[in-house]
Amino acid sequence: MAPDPSSTPLSDTAPSPASRSDTAPAGADPKLVVVGVPGNRRVSLFQDAVRAAGLAPAREVAWRDVLDGRARFTAGETVRTDSPGEDPEVDRLLRGVDDPTRVEGTARWYEGFMAAARDLGRAVSAAGADPLDDPGELAVLFDKRLCHGVLDAARVRVPVSPTSGPDGPAVSGWDDVRALMAGAGLRRAFVKIAHGSSASGVLAVERAGPGRVRALTSVERDGAGRLFNSLRVRDYTSERDVAAIIDTLAPDGLHIEQWVPKGFLDGRSADLRVVVVAGRATHVVVRTSRSPMTNLHLGGKRGDLDAARAVIKSSGGSLSTALALGEAAADCFPLTHCVGVDLLPAPSWRRYAVGEVNAFGDLLPGLTGLPGRGAEGLDTYAAQLAALPRRATRRTTEEPVCGTPT
Repeated sequence: MAPDPSSTPLSDTAPSPASRSDTAPAGADPKLVVVGVPGNRRVSLFQDAVRAAGLAPAREVAWRDVLDGRARFTAGETVRTDSPGEDPEVDRLLRGVDDPTRVEGTARWYEGFMAAARDLGRAVSAAGADPLDDPGELAVLFDKRLCHGVLDAARVRVPVSPTSGPDGPAVSGWDDVRALMAGAGLRRAFVKIAHGSSASGVLAVERAGPGRVRALTSVERDGAGRLFNSLRVRDYTSERDVAAIIDTLAPDGLHIEQWVPKGFLDGRSADLRVVVVAGRATHVVVRTSRSPMTNLHLGGKRGDLDAARAVIKSSGGSLSTALALGEAAADCFPLTHCVGVDLLPAPSWRRYAVGEVNAFGDLLPGLTGLPGRGAEGLDTYAAQLAALPRRATRRTTEEPVCGTPT
């Protein structure tokens, strides 16, 4: 296990924006473009932040136009790439399925999305526009195996994984999962679709002895063997059922990692989503759940950050340690303006591990920035606008740890 890079606590103090003149890019206002799903809540929240900053509305480019080769850009534009999710037609084009609740098809989605992201990157660069995201880094962020390997190589603490990195073994089904867990000494593990998001296709698997297995997941399997995402976490105790689900998921690529015990808050399992903007941790949300998955759409709830701070302090820990680890993870992707880092607190709340790094991990409506970290009073989208000057400096002084700049 790689050591925590934050042996020295990070200061929680940083210059705070006092006015728009302190936070806006120097010189002329940026000509903003957002590539996303027009009318989607992500695009709408970003446009709200743009208006609040006194800037001209961002020009919207639909993912459908990117996929059709119709997207165009001009010199001097600053281009933000947002999620292609929540558009059934885009999902159909990328995954080849007509029902967006279906789990299968993520390998095809990844191939299509990465091809589109590369085309987008080339179009932006050829036009002389400025991208806020790098296609090479997106390719790593959307492959849990590659992302885990990059973090581990950078000595960022992550759970133990037998599938980590580009040379990790392929997983063809349940027999491989069982063997890899045993070989890594894992009695409990998360089995994840390599290119999944929002806990889609995630199973929390526990081996209790020969022929005895339990899996918690939101995956529902119908009579024809098709897999669907549901809003209810199910408990499968038949090895045959678990094997059938994993065997169906395996062609899309699977990642296995240790199911580490997490800290509790108010009797519920808890983790932290840390939003890092231009290298600085600006926002934190506590997510709590009675299941291993803390995703809010699966019954997870936002916890009280002040209560978490009190628990951390009483344990002898520091929130600064968590923020430092989130920043260390984000530093592996310096050409990506904003990431959401999921941190897993140990039961003691003194140590943390990185569960995932999310390219589109900023959808946290109503959450304002931490005091003294350059985003106080700002939501995640306003913080990204305020950090554009800092980003320019960061991009000229840091080299990417992963991916290939385009």
